[in-house]
Amino acid sequence: MFKEFKEFALRGNVVDMAVGIIIGAAFGSIVTSLVSDIIMPPLGLLLGNIDFSDLFIVLKEGSAPAPYLSLAAAQEAGAVTLNYGMFINKVLSFLIVAFAVFLLVKGMNSLKRKAEEKPAEPPKPSEEILLLTDIRDALKNR
Repeated sequence: MFKEFKEFALRGNVVDMAVGIIIGAAFGSIVTSLVSDIIMPPLGLLLGNIDFSDLFIVLKEGSAPAPYLSLAAAQEAGAVTLNYGMFINKVLSFLIVAFAVFLLVKGMNSLKRKAEEKPAEPPKPSEEILLLTDIRDALKNR
């Protein structure tokens, strides 16, 4: 059983998949940072100093009465909140990842089409044509 597992784990496809998962996880954290640290602050500034991560609706007040100045303050008070600002951040992250994957697949498809479009070698002449060519060449040399 160990031998079978070793064969499975060392197959090229499994190793490629593992590398893809690791790179995908790292890419996900980069995209999360891109959205929350690079895209959302200027967008919030354009919309009137809105911090999207602090957009929430209080469903039930916590130990301290509302209003809460931030999501962290609401959560600290034990309030039940609907965090739609965080949802907006996650949707933007998803759209960026989906677009990156789309570009990757589009590029791969383009390369695949180019490889398929290479002109095929012309067909080799038949034995009859080769024989006739030899006869013609022999007659020329006389």
